[in-house]
Amino acid sequence: MDLDQTREKYPTYKYMQNGKEIQCLIPFSSDIKFNLFIRDMNPEVKKPTNIDDNLSVFMKGAPERILSRCSRILVNGEEVPFTEELRKEVNEANSSFGKLGERVLAFARYRLPADKYPKGEYEFNVSTWKEWGLNAKQTAADYAGIKGSFPMHDMCLVGVTSLNDPPRTMVDLSVNKCRDAGIKVIMVTGDQPPTAAAIAEKVNIIKAPHKTYNYLHEELGLSKQQAWEQSTGVVVHGDLLAEKHLNEEKLDDIDPEKGRYLLDWISKKEVVFARTTPSQKLLIVDACL
Repeated sequence: MDLDQTREKYPTYKYMQNGKEIQCLIPFSSDIKFNLFIRDMNPEVKKPTNIDDNLSVFMKGAPERILSRCSRILVNGEEVPFTEELRKEVNEANSSFGKLGERVLAFARYRLPADKYPKGEYEFNVSTWKEWGLNAKQTAADYAGIKGSFPMHDMCLVGVTSLNDPPRTMVDLSVNKCRDAGIKVIMVTGDQPPTAAAIAEKVNIIKAPHKTYNYLHEELGLSKQQAWEQSTGVVVHGDLLAEKHLNEEKLDDIDPEKGRYLLDWISKKEVVFARTTPSQKLLIVDACL
């Protein structure tokens, strides 16, 4: 399929409101880690009577942000329930791609019924979606009655794909030079942990992958304390960083325990932060000062 021709065939849905053209899309940001488009599946039909000629919601982004919003999955062209067995299969594929250093994207859709979301009549409010659709742990029915809302849950997973985005040449040598000069190199990335760890290994930020806390605890089954004591490195998920930071918000700034978790992490010889947001990157930099 030709990309430009396909986008022209299924254009982003638009409507006029108070003399202004509204494009029905949610742009990607590093905070939400997905984007969304509402596309017209048959622009020639102005008053569709069936779902094939109406509108569809398409979502693309980080697997953990997309999979949690899916209750169905596309199998051999048919939408079937996203069972635990199928979910495990998808998660294993995602993990396998990530461990190869591949960046993984998940894709989902929701075919909008023509009777409830008619073209030319329904006004999709893409500017207020965070008020009703941000929480991943809900269903489309929870906000179906809100004016201008549209399904962002109970979606159908179309699939996952991996992208090979190799590190730039000579990065591994640059990391070694920094180490030789006494400079500690910490990796902070938006990639998911398996991808981040694999890339960090390729560029010499992690030289002992089998001695990371994550490997010792998750693969070898050591207790958290044993894994921490024996590890020389750690890969930290941004969600864990957010959780720890939230738990310490009420602590006084002069409390020595405030931020202790972050100092413990960066005390390790080899450190990688994955799935981080811009605000979390600032926290990490501040902790290094």
